[in-house]
Amino acid sequence: MTEVHFRRIRALSLMVILGGTLFIARLAVLQISRGDAFEEVAALQYVAPASDSFSRGTIFFQNKDSGLPRTQAATIKSGFTLAINPLKIGNSQMLWDTLSPLLPPLEEGEFFLKAKGKDDSYEEIVRRLPRATKEAVEALHLPGVHFTEEHWRYYPSGLLAAHTLGFVGFDEDVRSGQYGVERYYDETLSRGSEGFRVNVFAEIFTTIGSALFYDSASSREGDIVLTIDREADRFLGNELDEALKKWGAQSGGGIIIHPRTGEIYAMEARPTFDPNTFGERNDYTIFKNPLVEDVFEMGSIMKPLTIAFGLDAGVITPRSTYYDTGVVKVGDADIANYDGKARGTTPIQEILNQSLNVGAVHVMQKIGTDTFARYMSDFGFGEETGIDLPNEVRGLVGNLNTKREVEFATASFGQGFAVTPISIVRALSAIANGGILVTPRVVDTIEYTLGSSKQVGYGDEKRVLKKETAEEVTRMLVETVDTALLGGTVKLPHWSIAAKTGTAQVVDTEGKYYEDKFLHSFFGYFPAFDPQFLVFLYIVDPHGATFASETLTGPFMDIAKFLLSYYTVPPDR
Repeated sequence: MTEVHFRRIRALSLMVILGGTLFIARLAVLQISRGDAFEEVAALQYVAPASDSFSRGTIFFQNKDSGLPRTQAATIKSGFTLAINPLKIGNSQMLWDTLSPLLPPLEEGEFFLKAKGKDDSYEEIVRRLPRATKEAVEALHLPGVHFTEEHWRYYPSGLLAAHTLGFVGFDEDVRSGQYGVERYYDETLSRGSEGFRVNVFAEIFTTIGSALFYDSASSREGDIVLTIDREADRFLGNELDEALKKWGAQSGGGIIIHPRTGEIYAMEARPTFDPNTFGERNDYTIFKNPLVEDVFEMGSIMKPLTIAFGLDAGVITPRSTYYDTGVVKVGDADIANYDGKARGTTPIQEILNQSLNVGAVHVMQKIGTDTFARYMSDFGFGEETGIDLPNEVRGLVGNLNTKREVEFATASFGQGFAVTPISIVRALSAIANGGILVTPRVVDTIEYTLGSSKQVGYGDEKRVLKKETAEEVTRMLVETVDTALLGGTVKLPHWSIAAKTGTAQVVDTEGKYYEDKFLHSFFGYFPAFDPQFLVFLYIVDPHGATFASETLTGPFMDIAKFLLSYYTVPPDR
């Protein structure tokens, strides 16, 4: 090796030593002069909540005018979390005096408890701040005060369709849909990883990444378009609120459905909640959707089904009569009309017009218990409807498996068995649509992020009544509205409406009926012979009225008039 080579090696070595010395010196200066600041930033960057990366598919309300922009039912909103490093803030009283006028109301004691925590470098003070507040605080250059961007689920319409939508909450440290559409379609709406994010360089040198890493979402990600129409749902909710307030009822609900397709235009239950602030509620049972998850004895809205069974089985005709004694003994039980009065020879039509229990029992006895039970099974009582909402329960119809005739007698007028509101709506829709049992749904379309879309539909409809039977019952129900409902005073001259009321005793916790507590129900569809809507309403324990015709006829007719106008349905008579 020549002298030239040795000189080059010595020069290169000197350069490496000099560079290393300068690097170490710079590192030492940074550690001494700005070590605390870098330590603080590192502490904040190493592991922090992953709210800033949260994303989720959008849920849209249906819009009857397809040319107009759709309305968001659930989306993502962004803001900022203000956090402090108790090790760096200095005078906590001064910090409080400076921050509190700029921020939403804070609990002073909680703030000082966090500010004095000397064992933690990260304490969240307030979340979901707007950008203007963040910029105002940052302009003060307060030591130990930091902001992180965050995203959260937001429901622009507040209480509207809360039980249908559900909300997003935490399952351990992963956010997921907890109720309603958010839960049922969680796999479609979910996006990316959840839980915690880890600084990529920290992950290289530690094992924390493997403990906190989650897989990204699948190719089935998409947005959801509901069948729910925001304005129809809002009107339904307002009518329920007014009815509950007027009659002092403790709870209630309603459904508006297209009886031919199963599309649900509106679904509201009371009491309700705001999914934006669900965490403030202590009574978690309020999140349950009673229209799908609770069962009720529905009362006389069952009578049209009993008449339909009898007509379909050929044991009665619309012109049949029976002898009404006011009270009929079935086994050891005495079953009476609502007023206990006898009517003598009575047309079948009057079972609907006057809501006669004795007449319903007569029809059931003509059908026979075995055939009656078969029709009940065919109409889906005792099974799930298949609606695309979670936690659907089956009806309590086990008593129809017995041979006791009294169980079938009470069932003929809607007592002694309990079903979900969505189940009775499905069954009654079969009368409205010509005898077909459809599957109800609250989602119209899934729009996948990859560009394709899927129309939600089940295609498993089955015939449960002859078309002629359904048409005959419809004609009878139209006559009930035109001549008997509040004396025929509420009929619409240009639209035919088929409807029936129901009043049922409520069962207490011991399985006995209250003497003074009732459930009022009402259903109707229109235009009767080509129905676009079936409306179902119920309220529990109204005061100051005995029958559903008093409490729910008004709300039903208001809803009918709104829908006919809103959807510009042409007259049918």
